[in-house]
Amino acid sequence: MSAITTVAVTLALAPFAAFAYAYIAYPAILYVIAALRGRRLAPPARHDWPSVTVTVPVYNAEGTIAATLDRLLEIDYPRDRFQILVMSDASTDRTDEIVREYAARGVETFRQAERRGKTMMENLAVGYARGEIIVNVDSTVLVPRDSLKPLMRAFDDPTVGVASGRDVSVGDAAGERTGGESGYVDYEMKVRDLETRAGSIVGASGCFFGVRRAVHATPLPPELSWDFASALVARELGFRSVSVVDAVCIVPRTRALRTEMTRKVRTMARGISTLFYKRALMNPLRYGGFALMLISHKLVRWLPYLLAPIALVSLGVLAMQNSIARGVFGLTALGVVAGVLSMRWPRGSRPPKVLNLAGFVVAAFIAGFLAWFDAIRGKRMATWNPTPRPEAQLT
Repeated sequence: MSAITTVAVTLALAPFAAFAYAYIAYPAILYVIAALRGRRLAPPARHDWPSVTVTVPVYNAEGTIAATLDRLLEIDYPRDRFQILVMSDASTDRTDEIVREYAARGVETFRQAERRGKTMMENLAVGYARGEIIVNVDSTVLVPRDSLKPLMRAFDDPTVGVASGRDVSVGDAAGERTGGESGYVDYEMKVRDLETRAGSIVGASGCFFGVRRAVHATPLPPELSWDFASALVARELGFRSVSVVDAVCIVPRTRALRTEMTRKVRTMARGISTLFYKRALMNPLRYGGFALMLISHKLVRWLPYLLAPIALVSLGVLAMQNSIARGVFGLTALGVVAGVLSMRWPRGSRPPKVLNLAGFVVAAFIAGFLAWFDAIRGKRMATWNPTPRPEAQLT
């Protein structure tokens, strides 16, 4: 085998190796560690409930904010220890008007005069929040009435600085859970459960997560993500972060893959920027197992998106020399075509499941590569537009 062929094979296999480690080997290692450690005994429950401020950062969310607030007002939690604070990032639609209609029911509002972005709104929330625990809720999701108490019970353990809810991705109808996105979310929640049993998760759910005030006190740069950074800041302060299985959050799935791809580019680019801003936490000599988990769950998982174009070119070079490589290249090309067809599928109808899955994979890889490109060139993504989601019902 020539040196050029060896390099081409290595480059072609690199993203597959990273993918296999991040999605198969890493969870298997976590499973073994969790089994050896056993279940951590829960600390005695507090007799009282901690005071909570639920913050809802919004920008032009007139289509979803009313349903979100209706559900939050139904939450089972002592009202004298429960504050709802909507942070409007200079919304230009009817969002602020709708929120003001809930003032008589105790919903408080802060409006930023000019757009500064979601992270800046979350930074500012600390100054208006009265709770010991600050819970962030996305304006496009629904939180069941019995989800907050399990999230708060996690903070009975003084070692916990961040508690993350369990996302459940649904379609238009109540309980409908089909498609690649739902399967991926289920997988991610299982990995976080294993990380919790192994010691600590390395990132929280952006849709529904709670943070101790001490963890939230230090502002983040506006281009970074608090959901990911919260677990990193908590570790720096000596806390661990956990995923709470019973703290369910209903996340309606977007109808269009192109919309989902735009969201993924933004969230992954901000995630990569956050990781490298807190890159000191990837030092295993200082942060031990947490550093290895952070590298495995985040860095190695994101690497295939950066390596995929190089691997495709290398596979094309090998295809000119080897029949097996030609077959693999042909199947890959077929998958890409199927994915593009799914992404271009007419609105109002759903593509076949095979095309839907191919579309999800292709959209993820395109989004991942664009996210790396944006992060490497230092593109700032402080502001955001809400992801359009269909209305979901709670079962």
